[in-house]
Amino acid sequence: MTELDAAKPLSGAHVVVCVGGGIAAYKAALIVRLLDKAGATVEVVMTARAQQFIGAMTFQALTRRPVFTDMFSATEEATIGHIQVADRADLVIVAPATANLIARLAAGMADDPVCSVVLATKAPVLLAPSMNVNMWSHPLTVANVKRLIDVAGHRTVGPGTGFLACQWVGPGRLADPETIVAAAAAILGPQDLAGQRIVVTAGPTFEPIDPARFIGNRSSGKMGVALAAAAARRGATVQLILGPSALPDPLGVVTTRVETARELETALAAAVTTADVVVMAAAVADYRPRTVATQKLKRGTLGKTTTLELVANPDLLAGLGTRRKAKGKRKGAPILVGFAAETADVIANARKKLVHKRVDLIVANDVSEADAGFGVDTNRVILVDAAGEVHVPHADKATVAHRILDRVVALLPRKHLK
Repeated sequence: MTELDAAKPLSGAHVVVCVGGGIAAYKAALIVRLLDKAGATVEVVMTARAQQFIGAMTFQALTRRPVFTDMFSATEEATIGHIQVADRADLVIVAPATANLIARLAAGMADDPVCSVVLATKAPVLLAPSMNVNMWSHPLTVANVKRLIDVAGHRTVGPGTGFLACQWVGPGRLADPETIVAAAAAILGPQDLAGQRIVVTAGPTFEPIDPARFIGNRSSGKMGVALAAAAARRGATVQLILGPSALPDPLGVVTTRVETARELETALAAAVTTADVVVMAAAVADYRPRTVATQKLKRGTLGKTTTLELVANPDLLAGLGTRRKAKGKRKGAPILVGFAAETADVIANARKKLVHKRVDLIVANDVSEADAGFGVDTNRVILVDAAGEVHVPHADKATVAHRILDRVVALLPRKHLK
């Protein structure tokens, strides 16, 4: 398998999707589509019961490859097809993994294409359970899943909780296809941040003027969220502190929502005590109103002009740098990564910030550029540290996030030598 690419996190990976016979089988089509979009080569294996819910032709069209459905096919088994499929796999995903299929896998059976491929593969196996809530909680199913995890080393994703096809409400629904693909990417991605605890701040802060108005900025949080997701994919334990943003919480990340700079300061103080890396991507407001009106300020009472008195918010990055310096060589001083959103003299201003804030790395960009500023899906940045500058060319923010983390990984071995 080739090295994974950030824009297509499964590029070069050969993924086998095994479809079990449950109502959620139709969702396997979207899983296959998303895997293909993520750059994977996808093969599909189906049980006979799965074909009662969705046709093999659907998967053949999506993968542009034959679908393995018959252990006794003169063509599919001419070269012992199920072994060939198992050997080609970098990852096997079983979705949906029904109660019946899980039981048969736990028993080590090999009497249908799916069980044969799972039993024969040396690749990691990811199970995505889907069944009635009572089936899921039954002691035999619990024991079967435990056996597959403890003995076979398989991994699971889901099930989700919600309204089931059987009219019951509870755990048992197939995990969202996006969640399954993200789990696949985490299994196959580089794990060079495994064991590291990373804190990421992202998004703007809103400093209230009154119940209806605030001081804010144009940050969407997209860059910070991309960094948190990329770090989790590379094996880190990640806590994201996210300001007001319409973005959903990234998968595999503990997310704390805040609104103001002082709320962010409180959340950050608790999070950094055990952090190995702190990435300060949030666009924290420099100032806040000295007083906040308890009622909406009416235009008619303010006149044609009015004055808003502001006070400085704490400089969170500088505060971390000062505390980190005080620790010296003692264990516990994290790598600090700051961001510099500039509109002129980008490198010069970033280097000043690197020194004055006492940080290890500054990620600088020109936010006046239409395709690399606030609120867009792409970015171009310059990584500035004691060793020099690295220009990261224009790319989607997921790709840029991985290039930033590449530099963080390079800094980690000497994090206690400051």
